[in-house]
Amino acid sequence: MKQTTKNWIGAALLVLGSSAVTGAVVRGTASKSQPFANEPVAAMPAPASAPGGLVDLTGAAESAVESVVYIKVTQTGKTQRVQVQDPFSDFFGDFFGFGGRQPQQREYKQPDRHAAGSGVIISTDGYIVTNNHVVGEADEIEVKLNDNREFKGRIIGCDATTDLALIKIDAKNLPAIKIGNSDDLKLGQWVLAVGNPFNLTSTVTAGIVSAKARSLGANSIESFIQTDAAINSGNSGGALVNERGELVGINAMLYSQTGSYSGYGFAIPTSIMNKVVADLKVYGTVQRAVLGVQGIDVSNWIDSERAKGNEPDVDVVEGVYIDKVVEASAAEEAGLQKGDVITDFDGKHVKKMSELQEAITQHRPGDKVNVTYKRGKKEHKISVTLRNTQGTTKVMEEVDLDQMGVNLKPVSEEEMKALGINYGLTINAIRNGKMKTAGASKGTIILQVNDQKMQTVEDWEEAVKSANQSTDRTLWIKAITPSGRKVSFVIDLNE
Repeated sequence: MKQTTKNWIGAALLVLGSSAVTGAVVRGTASKSQPFANEPVAAMPAPASAPGGLVDLTGAAESAVESVVYIKVTQTGKTQRVQVQDPFSDFFGDFFGFGGRQPQQREYKQPDRHAAGSGVIISTDGYIVTNNHVVGEADEIEVKLNDNREFKGRIIGCDATTDLALIKIDAKNLPAIKIGNSDDLKLGQWVLAVGNPFNLTSTVTAGIVSAKARSLGANSIESFIQTDAAINSGNSGGALVNERGELVGINAMLYSQTGSYSGYGFAIPTSIMNKVVADLKVYGTVQRAVLGVQGIDVSNWIDSERAKGNEPDVDVVEGVYIDKVVEASAAEEAGLQKGDVITDFDGKHVKKMSELQEAITQHRPGDKVNVTYKRGKKEHKISVTLRNTQGTTKVMEEVDLDQMGVNLKPVSEEEMKALGINYGLTINAIRNGKMKTAGASKGTIILQVNDQKMQTVEDWEEAVKSANQSTDRTLWIKAITPSGRKVSFVIDLNE
C-alpha cells in the first residue's frame, strides 16, 4: 500500500539540528484585524499582465524577498547525569577483597543543535513572524536580512497550537510586508512562496491556491492554505504572498512521500496569524476563545452513519456535526446539544470543522457571536458568549518562570545518598516570588509537581507551563528539606 508521510518543513534540520519543539484576526477596525496596520510599508506594485495573458509576478517577488529573513537557531545541549559502572570493578574489587563498587554518576553534555528556517518582517521596528517549530526551543536566534545585515533575535511569544511564533530584532526602518486578507484568496489564484530552502536564501517559487481550509491533523487548530508552489526544508516561517506582494500566509508544512517537495505545501492563513500575533505582542500568550464542542464535518458523519446502515435525520451536507458538548462550556450554556449541526458562525457559512476553527480563532474570550445550527431539520439561531480554556471570560496571563522566584539545579549525588532519594531539584537561590511566599527556602529539594517527578529543570518549566494552561491553575508541590523533613506547597497561579 502506498504510504504518504506528513513532514514539517525543515523537519530533518530541526530533528537533527535543533530538536524542534504542535484565535486569529481581532474583529472590528482595520487596526484590530491587522495588529501592525498603522505601520508604514512599501507600496505594493499592482500585478501587470504579461505576454500571453499571464499575471506578472516580478514586482511582487522583488518586494516580498526584502521582507523575508533567514533564521538560524541554536539549542544548547542539555547536561544529563548518567550512571556508569566500571566493568572491572567487580573483578578487581573482589580480587583485592574490597567488594564490588556501586555505580557512579557522571555528567554528560549533549552537543549543541543547530537549525535554520525563515521569517517575515511585519513591522518596521523589527517584529518578525515565523513558525513555533523553528524557534520554540531555541536558546540563541540569529536573523539575517536580505541585505545581509545580521541581528540577534529574541522570542516575544510562541503558540504551539497554531505553530506560530513572534520574535523581535532591534532595528528600525525595516522593509515590512503588507498584510493581506487570506479570506479573499480564490482557488486557482497565483501565489508565491518566499523563503530559504536548503539554506538557499531569497528563493521564490510560484504556484496556485490548490485548496483552502485544509486540515491535516498536525496542529490542534489549523485551516491551511494548500498550494502547489514548491516548498522545501528551510521554507518554514517564510511568506506566502499574492500577486500584489501581500502576505496571505506563513509557510509551515509540506506533504510528501520523500521528505522533500513532491506536489503540495501548506501555509497558515493570515486570518489565523493576525490575532495570534496581536495577542503574543500584548499578552505574551494567545487569548484563545473556546466554543466548547467536539465534532466532525457533517458530510463525514453522514457517510459513517450510512456505512452502519443508518439513515441520518439531517437535510444539510455542509456544516459541523456536534459529537460532544463540553460540560460548563459556552456551548452548553447556550443550549447546543450532541447531534446539532452548526452551519453559520458569526455571519460566516461554515462547511467543515477547519472553517469553524478558523472562525473561532478570530475572537477572544468574552466576545458574543451569533450561531446558526440545525437540530433535525429545524433551523435555530442563538447568541453565544465565548470563554477561554479555563471556562471564564477573563484575560489569561502567562506566568513568567521568573515570577516563581527560584533558581533550580538537579540534586547532587551526595544529597541523594544522604536523603535516600534518587531524583529531585534543589533550590540553590530564592528571591521574592510565588515560591518564597508559599514557604519554600534555599536548599529545599522539589520532588514532585502535580504528580510529575522533577528530574530536570525542563520538567519544572513544563509543569509550570501545563498548570498555567489548566483549568485550576494550581501547583501542588511535594518536597524535602536538607534535614529530611517532608514538606508540601500549594501555589495558586491566579494570585
